[in-house]
Formats: sequence, C-alpha cells, structure tokens
Amino acid sequence: MNIEETCDYCSQMKCVSKSFPFNETALVFKVLDKMFALINLNDEKSINLKCDPEKAIQLREHFLSVVPGYHMNKKHWNTIYLDGTITPKKIQDWIDHSYELVVAGMTKKQQRFGSISLLSIVFLAYSLYCITSPLPPNFLIVRIENK
Repeated sequence: MNIEETCDYCSQMKCVSKSFPFNETALVFKVLDKMFALINLNDEKSINLKCDPEKAIQLREHFLSVVPGYHMNKKHWNTIYLDGTITPKKIQDWIDHSYELVVAGMTKKQQRFGSISLLSIVFLAYSLYCITSPLPPNFLIVRIENK
C-alpha cells in the first residue's frame, strides 16, 4: 500500500478530518477531533496507528516493519513503515482497528454526534440538489428510498 492509497483509505472513513498540526510532513487524521492516524510524508514513509497494547506487542514481534510509535505513547501506538512488506489488507485492517479504538473511547454523545454530522451532510447535499436541479425534489427522495 503506497502513501496515496493509505491517505485515501483514511480519508474515506466516517467523520474524518485531516490536517498538518505539527509540521508540513506529518499528516494527521482525526475522527471528531481525536487522532487515529499520523502519516509521515518524509522520505521514509510510515503511518502511526493506535493499537490495543497486547496486539501492538504481537505485531512488533511478527513484523519487522512495525515498531513502537515514533513520538507517541509506545504502549498504545505503532509505527508501520510502508515499505511493501505488509499487505494492503493488513494495513487497512490496522487502520480500521485504530479508528474503532478511538471511536470506542468517545462518549456516547460524541458517537451520536458523528452520526448526526453524516446525516447533516446528506441533508445539505439534498438541499443543494433541490436548488440546482430541474427535477422535482420528490424524484431524489424516491431514489434514496429505493437504495
């Protein structure tokens, strides 16, 4: 999995934002303001992911490209070097695991807010569609309900 595919995969997750809060080479992905991934865009491409402490140790023992999180809490974060030695599916699974750990650590209210935000985006898209489309609004409603 190359750096662009990794960024695209992180970006497509629900309620995710990205920014460069530390410097121009450390791209941070957050779900509702909680970091779940940090991608190093320097020459040595890598991604830092949150991980269950026991699983983190197992991954480090099994994969040479997985080391304790650089500049992170070593108990909860791993750095994975994107050198082609780990399958894209495994990296995607680990990104999902990191995302799920962060969401699980949120309050129920924060978790609900994420769903409301996604719903708000759908309503905004619907509103824009109604303003710009020559078709009647009920056409879109029928299409959404049939999916």
